[in-house]
Amino acid sequence: MSAITTHVLDTVLGKPAAGVAVRLEKLEGGGWIEVSSDGESPERVRDAPCGWVEVAASATDADGRCRDLAADAAAGDYRLTFSTGSYLQRQGRTSIYPEISITFTCDGKGHYHLPLLISDNSYTTYRGS
Repeated sequence: MSAITTHVLDTVLGKPAAGVAVRLEKLEGGGWIEVSSDGESPERVRDAPCGWVEVAASATDADGRCRDLAADAAAGDYRLTFSTGSYLQRQGRTSIYPEISITFTCDGKGHYHLPLLISDNSYTTYRGS
């Protein structure tokens, strides 16, 4: 099983973004099949309906971190959604991104630490350690 954690850094202020609401969801249902449109390179596609199910909801602490999202996540596709618009609004700022979602595949084995670096009109993410 995998741990899933995150932290948010406000690159405009150069410090952690405290109080950002974060939601973790897992894609449930459906199944995957390999399909080849050109006869050579197969593509992974869903063959049945599915939907996002909430796993956890939290908010970043004073250090901009969420350590309580998932301690034992099974393999699958997940989505982290950050309520960046309300955070920036509290800072007296605006953004074209009212929320930011990161969709990723978890193998159920390693630690998935997915930081988010935000500014008013851009963001970056990566897999941290």
